[in-house]
Amino acid sequence: MHIKEFDYHLPTELIAHYPIDKRDQSRLMVLHREDKTIEHRVFFEITDYFRPGDVLVLNDTKVIPARLIGKKHSGGRIEVFLLRPQENGRVDESTWHCLIKCSKKPKPHSKIFFHQSLTAEILEEEEESFKVRFNYEGAFEQVLNRIGITPLPPYIKRTKGCSYDERLDRERYQTVYARSRGAVAAPTAGLHFTSELVDLIKEKGVKVLFLTLHVGWGTFQPVRVERIEEHRMHPEYYTLHSSTAKAINDARRRKARIISVGSTTTRSLEYAANGQGTIKPGRGYTDLFIYPGYHFKAADILITNFHLPRSTLLMLASAFAGKAFILEAYREAIKRGYRFYSYGDAMLII
Repeated sequence: MHIKEFDYHLPTELIAHYPIDKRDQSRLMVLHREDKTIEHRVFFEITDYFRPGDVLVLNDTKVIPARLIGKKHSGGRIEVFLLRPQENGRVDESTWHCLIKCSKKPKPHSKIFFHQSLTAEILEEEEESFKVRFNYEGAFEQVLNRIGITPLPPYIKRTKGCSYDERLDRERYQTVYARSRGAVAAPTAGLHFTSELVDLIKEKGVKVLFLTLHVGWGTFQPVRVERIEEHRMHPEYYTLHSSTAKAINDARRRKARIISVGSTTTRSLEYAANGQGTIKPGRGYTDLFIYPGYHFKAADILITNFHLPRSTLLMLASAFAGKAFILEAYREAIKRGYRFYSYGDAMLII
């Protein structure tokens, strides 16, 4: 398939640069795959589409303040963006794969100075990033919390002098159930849930389960090949516990529906599923790329946001609902003034 098949024009005023005041007051477009109909609702009304016995699967990853601003030995400004730890997917590792932005490409073994409690050494240049070793006092996670910056997507622009600050982004660019630190981007379909809404869903008889996939910067990387089949995903670290796998498999045996919240949850479930849809627990890196033609084995219903043109996220939604139907829905969303991307509105695909 050609990349241009996943293109569309989005008026810039529909990009959401700020979150809505209350998470579950965002708009919800409901797509019915069977009869190709579309409804327009508000997100808190999503409970109308859930049934007792359904299983809702959420990604509980937590975004870390992954942007670091420092100085080179020469005094020049340098920005380091944490991509992923070298080994085990834990935030407390000292060696990371990083993106680096500065006026001149840094050389191996050059030093970076962020703060009296944090310095770094560039170990080597890699294909698309750099391997960097950090030196710090205390726990690395605590140092990041003090001096790191929330890694907002590049399409979110803030007016100079605006009152919306880093403190608020740390709260709102995070799901209310986030608990496993390690993501450098939020699983944005989950941003619409409030704690009260999750409780209402449970009261309806829906079983709520969690897995973890630490969302990487590759989420926002454009597909640079013309034939999408040649694209390779950046690996992301996931954890799916045996209790979660058992609960999903039990639900599958009784023919209950599996509702997957976001592309990250969906990719984790599909990676962990065998040909019959049985989920196997595990942990490690996944680079599963889902695009039209893929046969879904685990997810029955998808909750997602409105995604960038030519993105792997749009391709996954197109695989789930059908490319023509998704693009029709996007045209409808643009016509009706839906808000797009990370801080934007949501879509429920049944």
